[in-house]
Amino acid sequence: MSLPLTCFRKPPERIAFLASPSEIAQKARLKLIAIHGDAPLCEAEIVVCLGGDGFLLEVLHKVAEHNIPAYGLNCGSIGFLLNAVSDEDLISRLTRAQPSELHPLRMKAIGRDGTFHEGIAFNDVFLFRQTRQAVKIRIEVDQRVRLPELICDGVIVATPAGSTAYNLSAHGPIVPLTANLLPLTPISAFRPRRWRGALLPSSATVRLTLLEQDKRPCAAVADFMEVRDVAEITVREDRSITATILFDPDHGLSERIIAEQFAE
Repeated sequence: MSLPLTCFRKPPERIAFLASPSEIAQKARLKLIAIHGDAPLCEAEIVVCLGGDGFLLEVLHKVAEHNIPAYGLNCGSIGFLLNAVSDEDLISRLTRAQPSELHPLRMKAIGRDGTFHEGIAFNDVFLFRQTRQAVKIRIEVDQRVRLPELICDGVIVATPAGSTAYNLSAHGPIVPLTANLLPLTPISAFRPRRWRGALLPSSATVRLTLLEQDKRPCAAVADFMEVRDVAEITVREDRSITATILFDPDHGLSERIIAEQFAE
């Protein structure tokens, strides 16, 4: 189902302002609250997020279950998921903003001690070695072993939105937002040396099992949640959860992901 061009038929009145701890973000928040007020998150029509990409991801975890759209203003460094700060009237920008829908990955992790951990990630889920030694990982896709043993620093499963983040730094492919694909990317693969990863359908379930767990401990990360000493994880897209991010016209997330593929 296609999204409407904008989220609001009339200018929003109940706005919640959330800011990262940085001085720039906190000052900007106080300035906007003095003009527009500050609605409680549970009553807000929209949340305005002031900070960097990492802080916006934290906000998405808070608001997705409440079906509240988020509009980010870049008070950080990169700001890939955020809009530029300007002197233009905020209400006008919010009214004209265009939505992008994101579905997170759901990670289920089993620790070496048998404990169970679960989390969601709008960017990526990844395994990463905890010591100087590389880890050994068996990769299964939809209950079929695709790689019996990968020796590497780790493995990333990314969303399309997250494909431009850690996944890209590990030389993984950028995936358009509507492609219904999930990149699976090794981090510093040693054996098989030439394996560069795979593109999987968004319906796939990925199981990553750690081999030689005592000798080669590994951590699992889902956005900002970290689990140490894992034995295995399963990862799949969770379409029961939807986060909506708003962007200024002509600067939407789909356009940014395409443009990133032509960046120098």
